[in-house]
Amino acid sequence: MELAGKRIVVTGGARGIGEELVAAFVHEGAAVVSLDVLADAGRQIAAAANKAGPGTAEFLVCDVASRAEVNAAIDEAVRLLGGLDALVHVAGITHQIDTEDLTEEQWDRVFDVNVKGTLFTNQAAVRHLKASGGRILDFASGAGLIGYPRQSHYAASKGAVVAFVRSVAREWGKYGITVNAICPAMWTPMYEEARARRSPEELAAHDEERKASMCIDGRMGDTQRDLAPFMVFMVGAGSRFISGQTLVVDGGRTFTR
Repeated sequence: MELAGKRIVVTGGARGIGEELVAAFVHEGAAVVSLDVLADAGRQIAAAANKAGPGTAEFLVCDVASRAEVNAAIDEAVRLLGGLDALVHVAGITHQIDTEDLTEEQWDRVFDVNVKGTLFTNQAAVRHLKASGGRILDFASGAGLIGYPRQSHYAASKGAVVAFVRSVAREWGKYGITVNAICPAMWTPMYEEARARRSPEELAAHDEERKASMCIDGRMGDTQRDLAPFMVFMVGAGSRFISGQTLVVDGGRTFTR
């Protein structure tokens, strides 16, 4: 149990990567509070993780785009956990649209969740981490590094997360808090939905591009196998001297330096 005694808040814990990380952290002995807007799914996932053990999980409803909800949820999570060792901020949204057709409302919604949500959750968490240090892991995306067509608003929001992480890592390091950006490429429900919107021709071209660009397997990764063990390490003691980094877990598709 690598994370025995660790107290972790996971946002976006009701589906996809967040769901898998809740289960992985509890499996390694952590006490987890999961936050999401999807109440029924969130409660079911926390209950299943609790049943599997050996750690524990609880769920709270929270819209990360609302500062008031974030502050209340993280304060309550810390009360339930008896303290805080790590924030794993996964929650985010995207959709595909030609940039020339992108509306102000669509742009603002993505930035409200992906950028303001990062600010609000990090601010709320750091108040509890300052006394004894800890980990903040904010989810960015390869979109913020190399750009994705028809997702310019999403790419811009994730680029903002990368820059934010580099800045606050410098600010909060004096408290023993590490802050890093995670850029994964995993096969998730969000990715399934994006695939379903493509024509057969578009999907074939997409899969060929993945085969050519992803050095390992030539396809999106599996969260439980390919990302969760890395995240367990990043939450744990072994990552103490890693901060301000953009950490890409995408089968070698995106090279950074």
